[in-house]
Amino acid sequence: MLSVKNLKVAYGGIQAVKGIDLEVSKGELVTLIGSNGAGKTTTMKALTGSLPLQSGEIEFMGQSITGRSAWDLVAQGLAMVPEGRGVFTRMTILENLQMGAYVVTGNQAKAQVADDVDKAFATFPRLKERTNQLAGTLSGGEQQMLAMARALMSRPKMLLLDEPSMGLSPLMVEKIFDVVREVRSQGVTVLLVEQNAKLALQIADRAYVMESGLITMSGQAKDLLDDPRVRAAYLGE
Repeated sequence: MLSVKNLKVAYGGIQAVKGIDLEVSKGELVTLIGSNGAGKTTTMKALTGSLPLQSGEIEFMGQSITGRSAWDLVAQGLAMVPEGRGVFTRMTILENLQMGAYVVTGNQAKAQVADDVDKAFATFPRLKERTNQLAGTLSGGEQQMLAMARALMSRPKMLLLDEPSMGLSPLMVEKIFDVVREVRSQGVTVLLVEQNAKLALQIADRAYVMESGLITMSGQAKDLLDDPRVRAAYLGE
Protein backbone atom coordinates (compact mmCIF):
# COMPACT_ATOMS: atom_id res chain seq x y z
CA MET A 1 0.00 0.00 0.00
CA LEU A 2 2.88 2.37 0.83
CA SER A 3 6.31 2.20 -0.78
CA VAL A 4 9.16 4.59 0.05
CA LYS A 5 12.43 4.54 -1.86
CA ASN A 6 15.60 6.48 -1.03
CA LEU A 7 13.73 9.16 0.93
CA LYS A 8 15.89 12.13 1.87
CA VAL A 9 14.67 15.17 3.80
CA ALA A 10 16.70 18.18 4.90
CA TYR A 11 15.63 21.38 6.61
CA GLY A 12 17.43 24.11 8.50
CA GLY A 13 20.71 22.89 7.08
CA ILE A 14 20.24 19.51 8.75
CA GLN A 15 20.06 16.22 6.84
CA ALA A 16 17.29 14.69 8.94
CA VAL A 17 16.51 11.67 6.74
CA LYS A 18 19.43 10.29 4.75
CA GLY A 19 17.92 7.91 2.21
CA ILE A 20 15.54 5.33 3.62
CA ASP A 21 13.42 2.58 2.09
CA LEU A 22 10.31 1.18 3.73
CA GLU A 23 7.11 -0.61 2.74
CA VAL A 24 3.73 -1.16 4.34
CA SER A 25 1.38 -3.76 2.86
CA LYS A 26 -2.40 -3.55 2.93
CA GLY A 27 -3.82 -4.55 6.31
CA GLU A 28 -0.47 -4.44 8.12
CA LEU A 29 0.42 -2.66 11.32
CA VAL A 30 4.03 -1.54 10.93
CA THR A 31 5.96 0.40 13.54
CA LEU A 32 8.94 2.72 13.21
CA ILE A 33 10.97 2.98 16.40
CA GLY A 34 14.11 4.89 17.34
CA SER A 35 15.52 7.40 19.77
CA ASN A 36 14.63 11.10 19.85
CA GLY A 37 16.14 12.91 16.86
CA ALA A 38 16.38 9.76 14.75
CA GLY A 39 14.21 11.28 12.02
CA LYS A 40 10.94 9.45 12.65
CA THR A 41 8.62 12.47 12.79
CA THR A 42 10.39 14.07 9.82
CA THR A 43 9.71 10.88 7.87
CA MET A 44 6.03 10.92 8.80
CA LYS A 45 5.67 14.57 7.79
CA ALA A 46 7.35 13.87 4.47
CA LEU A 47 5.06 10.91 3.80
CA THR A 48 1.96 13.05 4.37
CA GLY A 49 3.06 16.09 2.36
CA SER A 50 3.83 18.34 5.33
CA LEU A 51 7.54 18.59 4.50
CA PRO A 52 9.14 18.77 1.04
CA LEU A 53 11.46 15.97 -0.05
CA GLN A 54 15.07 16.54 -0.96
CA SER A 55 14.87 13.41 -3.10
CA GLY A 56 13.22 10.02 -3.24
CA GLU A 57 9.93 8.49 -4.30
CA ILE A 58 6.73 7.77 -2.39
CA GLU A 59 3.97 5.57 -3.79
CA PHE A 60 0.56 5.05 -2.20
CA MET A 61 -1.72 2.33 -3.55
CA GLY A 62 0.46 2.03 -6.64
CA GLN A 63 0.43 5.73 -7.52
CA SER A 64 3.19 8.29 -6.98
CA ILE A 65 2.27 10.85 -4.31
CA THR A 66 5.65 12.57 -4.29
CA GLY A 67 5.10 16.30 -3.93
CA ARG A 68 1.36 16.02 -3.29
CA SER A 69 -0.17 18.34 -0.68
CA ALA A 70 -1.29 17.07 2.72
CA TRP A 71 -4.98 17.90 2.20
CA ASP A 72 -4.95 16.13 -1.16
CA LEU A 73 -3.52 12.99 0.42
CA VAL A 74 -6.30 12.89 3.01
CA ALA A 75 -8.79 12.77 0.16
CA GLN A 76 -6.79 9.86 -1.30
CA GLY A 77 -7.15 7.93 1.96
CA LEU A 78 -3.92 8.77 3.81
CA ALA A 79 -4.49 10.43 7.19
CA MET A 80 -2.12 11.23 10.05
CA VAL A 81 -2.51 11.81 13.77
CA PRO A 82 0.40 14.22 14.34
CA GLU A 83 2.81 14.35 17.23
CA GLY A 84 1.40 16.77 19.79
CA ARG A 85 -2.19 15.98 18.66
CA GLY A 86 -2.79 19.20 16.73
CA VAL A 87 -6.44 19.63 17.70
CA PHE A 88 -8.28 22.86 16.92
CA THR A 89 -8.19 24.24 20.46
CA ARG A 90 -10.82 26.96 20.01
CA MET A 91 -13.32 24.63 18.39
CA THR A 92 -15.56 22.14 20.16
CA ILE A 93 -15.11 18.39 20.08
CA LEU A 94 -17.96 18.06 17.61
CA GLU A 95 -16.53 20.79 15.37
CA ASN A 96 -13.12 19.07 15.40
CA LEU A 97 -14.75 15.82 14.29
CA GLN A 98 -16.66 17.59 11.54
CA MET A 99 -13.42 19.17 10.31
CA GLY A 100 -11.96 15.67 10.02
CA ALA A 101 -14.75 14.82 7.59
CA TYR A 102 -14.17 17.75 5.22
CA VAL A 103 -13.29 15.36 2.39
CA VAL A 104 -16.63 13.59 2.63
CA THR A 105 -18.84 14.73 -0.25
CA GLY A 106 -21.87 13.58 -2.19
CA ASN A 107 -25.56 13.15 -1.59
CA GLN A 108 -25.06 10.99 1.50
CA ALA A 109 -22.35 13.14 3.06
CA LYS A 110 -24.45 14.57 5.88
CA ALA A 111 -25.76 11.16 6.91
CA GLN A 112 -22.29 9.60 6.65
CA VAL A 113 -20.69 12.28 8.82
CA ALA A 114 -23.43 11.93 11.44
CA ASP A 115 -22.93 8.16 11.44
CA ASP A 116 -19.17 8.52 11.81
CA VAL A 117 -19.60 10.98 14.70
CA ASP A 118 -21.74 8.37 16.44
CA LYS A 119 -19.03 5.76 15.84
CA ALA A 120 -16.37 8.11 17.26
CA PHE A 121 -18.44 8.66 20.37
CA ALA A 122 -18.99 4.90 20.72
CA THR A 123 -15.22 4.36 20.56
CA PHE A 124 -14.46 7.29 22.87
CA PRO A 125 -17.41 7.71 25.28
CA ARG A 126 -15.49 10.39 27.17
CA LEU A 127 -15.66 12.63 24.11
CA LYS A 128 -19.41 12.22 23.88
CA GLU A 129 -19.76 13.47 27.44
CA ARG A 130 -17.97 16.67 26.37
CA THR A 131 -19.43 17.14 22.88
CA ASN A 132 -19.63 20.94 23.05
CA GLN A 133 -16.51 21.52 25.15
CA LEU A 134 -13.62 23.43 23.58
CA ALA A 135 -10.82 21.07 22.58
CA GLY A 136 -8.22 23.30 24.22
CA THR A 137 -9.72 22.60 27.65
CA LEU A 138 -9.35 18.82 27.36
CA SER A 139 -6.66 16.76 29.08
CA GLY A 140 -3.76 15.42 27.06
CA GLY A 141 -5.35 11.99 26.87
CA GLU A 142 -8.69 13.39 25.78
CA GLN A 143 -6.98 15.47 23.09
CA GLN A 144 -5.22 12.34 21.83
CA MET A 145 -8.57 10.57 21.62
CA LEU A 146 -9.98 13.52 19.70
CA ALA A 147 -7.02 13.65 17.30
CA MET A 148 -7.45 9.95 16.50
CA ALA A 149 -11.22 10.25 16.13
CA ARG A 150 -10.83 13.28 13.87
CA ALA A 151 -8.40 11.41 11.58
CA LEU A 152 -10.78 8.46 11.35
CA MET A 153 -13.61 10.76 10.28
CA SER A 154 -12.03 10.90 6.81
CA ARG A 155 -12.42 7.10 6.55
CA PRO A 156 -8.75 6.57 5.75
CA LYS A 157 -7.37 3.53 4.00
CA MET A 158 -4.12 4.07 5.89
CA LEU A 159 -3.58 5.79 9.24
CA LEU A 160 -0.24 7.23 10.35
CA LEU A 161 0.19 7.71 14.09
CA ASP A 162 3.06 9.82 15.42
CA GLU A 163 3.85 9.19 19.10
CA PRO A 164 0.26 8.57 20.28
CA SER A 165 1.30 7.63 23.82
CA MET A 166 3.53 10.64 24.48
CA GLY A 167 2.81 12.30 27.82
CA LEU A 168 -0.12 10.04 28.69
CA SER A 169 -0.83 8.03 31.83
CA PRO A 170 -0.39 4.24 31.65
CA LEU A 171 -4.17 3.76 31.75
CA MET A 172 -4.69 6.18 28.87
CA VAL A 173 -1.87 4.57 26.86
CA GLU A 174 -3.65 1.23 27.24
CA LYS A 175 -6.89 2.78 25.93
CA ILE A 176 -5.16 4.40 22.95
CA PHE A 177 -3.45 1.15 21.96
CA ASP A 178 -6.73 -0.75 22.30
CA VAL A 179 -8.14 1.66 19.71
CA VAL A 180 -5.11 1.14 17.44
CA ARG A 181 -5.76 -2.61 17.53
CA GLU A 182 -9.45 -2.04 16.83
CA VAL A 183 -8.72 0.26 13.89
CA ARG A 184 -6.39 -2.32 12.41
CA SER A 185 -8.97 -5.09 12.92
CA GLN A 186 -11.41 -3.03 10.84
CA GLY A 187 -9.06 -3.24 7.86
CA VAL A 188 -7.26 0.09 8.16
CA THR A 189 -3.53 -0.17 7.45
CA VAL A 190 -1.42 1.47 10.17
CA LEU A 191 2.07 2.98 10.31
CA LEU A 192 2.99 3.75 13.91
CA VAL A 193 5.83 5.87 15.28
CA GLU A 194 6.05 5.21 18.99
CA GLN A 195 8.41 6.03 21.87
CA ASN A 196 7.21 2.99 23.83
CA ALA A 197 9.14 0.50 21.73
CA LYS A 198 8.08 -2.56 23.71
CA LEU A 199 4.39 -1.80 23.37
CA ALA A 200 4.76 -0.94 19.68
CA LEU A 201 6.63 -4.16 18.92
CA GLN A 202 4.06 -6.20 20.83
CA ILE A 203 1.17 -5.08 18.62
CA ALA A 204 2.93 -4.64 15.25
CA ASP A 205 3.40 -7.14 12.45
CA ARG A 206 6.71 -5.70 11.26
CA ALA A 207 9.08 -3.01 12.43
CA TYR A 208 11.83 -0.69 11.29
CA VAL A 209 14.52 0.74 13.56
CA MET A 210 15.71 4.24 12.66
CA GLU A 211 18.96 5.80 13.86
CA SER A 212 20.43 9.16 12.80
CA GLY A 213 18.25 9.41 9.70
CA LEU A 214 18.82 5.85 8.49
CA ILE A 215 16.98 2.53 8.76
CA THR A 216 19.43 0.28 10.59
CA MET A 217 17.26 -2.79 11.26
CA SER A 218 13.98 -4.23 10.02
CA GLY A 219 12.03 -7.43 10.32
CA GLN A 220 9.14 -9.14 12.04
CA ALA A 221 8.19 -7.22 15.16
CA LYS A 222 8.32 -10.30 17.38
CA ASP A 223 11.88 -11.02 16.20
CA LEU A 224 13.05 -7.48 16.91
CA LEU A 225 11.36 -7.62 20.32
CA ASP A 226 13.65 -10.54 21.16
CA ASP A 227 16.76 -9.06 19.52
CA PRO A 228 19.39 -8.27 22.19
CA ARG A 229 20.48 -5.11 20.34
CA VAL A 230 16.95 -3.74 20.36
CA ARG A 231 16.38 -4.79 23.95
CA ALA A 232 19.57 -3.04 25.05
CA ALA A 233 19.01 0.16 23.04
CA TYR A 234 15.26 0.68 23.34
CA LEU A 235 13.83 -1.56 26.05
CA GLY A 236 16.28 -0.64 28.81
CA GLU A 237 17.60 -4.17 29.20
